[in-house]
This record gives sequence, C-alpha cells and structure tokens, in this order.
Amino acid sequence: MPYLQFCPLAKASELLCEKWTLLIIRELLMGGKRFSDFQRGMSHISPTMLTKRLNELTDNGLVVRKKIPDQRGYEYFLTESGKELAPIIQQIGEWGMRWTRNQISDAELDIELLMLYLERSIDPNKLPGDNTTLCFNFSDLDKTPKWWIVVTDQHIDVCTVDPGKEVDIWFNTDLRTMIEIWMGDLSYKTAIRDKKLQLIGPSDLTNHVTRWMSNSAFSEIPAANQI
Repeated sequence: MPYLQFCPLAKASELLCEKWTLLIIRELLMGGKRFSDFQRGMSHISPTMLTKRLNELTDNGLVVRKKIPDQRGYEYFLTESGKELAPIIQQIGEWGMRWTRNQISDAELDIELLMLYLERSIDPNKLPGDNTTLCFNFSDLDKTPKWWIVVTDQHIDVCTVDPGKEVDIWFNTDLRTMIEIWMGDLSYKTAIRDKKLQLIGPSDLTNHVTRWMSNSAFSEIPAANQI
C-alpha cells in the first residue's frame, strides 16, 4: 500500500519494506543469480511470491533480468541503484546483530540457510589437496541429520545424500550450537570444551577451522547488552 507521501523515506519504504524484498537483495549481493539460488537462501518463500518480488524489483529498476543462453529461465543482476543498497543492507545486518541476536527462536534455526552460509564461508585455497569432504552430523535433527560439503578445487557443493567420499572432517553437534558458532556467539574451543561439539579430523584443520571456513561477516559485532 502506498503511503501517499512525497518523503523519500516513504517512497523507498514502499518498495524495500515489502516482505522478502531485502532478503532477495541480500542474496543478489552475495552472488545469487538464479531462481534456485534465491530459493536456497529463502527456503520458506513461495515460488509465486518470489516471482512477484523479482518482477517488482525489475520493474522499479533495481534488478535486470537476462535470459540464460541456450537454457530455460533467467538470471538476475543488481543495477547501479540496486548495488547502492549494499551499505544499507550491511548497516541493517549490524543493527540486527547488536539488538536482535538474543531473540532467535527454535523455529528460526534454518538448516538450509546455515549450510548455504557455511558453503559461502569456505576458502578452497586454504584447504590442502584438491578434494576435501566435510560432514555435519546434527544430533537434534530427525529429518536429514547429516549434511556434506564437498570442496573440489574451486567448486563447493552441499549434499544431503552421502556423496560416497571419505570424510576428512566431522562436525558432530546440534543445530543451534553450529549457528551460534557461525554467528560468533560461541567459539569452537568453548563448544568443544562444553561437549556441544565434537570435531574429528586432522589437527591442523580442526585446530584452525576459521582459517579456512570463516564465521559471519557480523560475528565481531557485540550484542547491545555486552557493550
């Protein structure tokens, strides 16, 4: 619904404050291009709603849609006006880490989002050899408790079915613990000491996880009650 005000904040809010819009821009800023990329990053959005929001962003000049050569479907890219939202998205994320990080319910512990973020956080150049397989074994998940990340040269894949490769590093933990680690609320050392995490693999890799798999870009931001 329009605010019927000439105020630039009102005009921007009409477009950007629709549900899912900022998250779609987040995914575009993080390299998402295809419909399936957006669905991975927002597992609860319906295809109809995703299509509607992408069309709105395209119609308003924040996104350009291009046909995939020799394939069905499209890829989406931010325009200059869309890219200009990057520092705004960054600041909103920082605010969220400062003021809302202690309000995460169990229903918001999204395993698909976590695995996507972990995939994006891996630096293949800092892993030895041409092939590294990680297995995350979540003790609290009845459905799909095991997730694999296979790193081959510069390519990274997340699997929910055993890829048939020897596992180099095992993460035995629960979902909230792994999310708290990635967000910077809990260190690997503390999680292992408190028996919330069992990390199995070569010591050079397990002792320096954040060297090759970074935490959230917001992980260094303290909660407001810690300042």
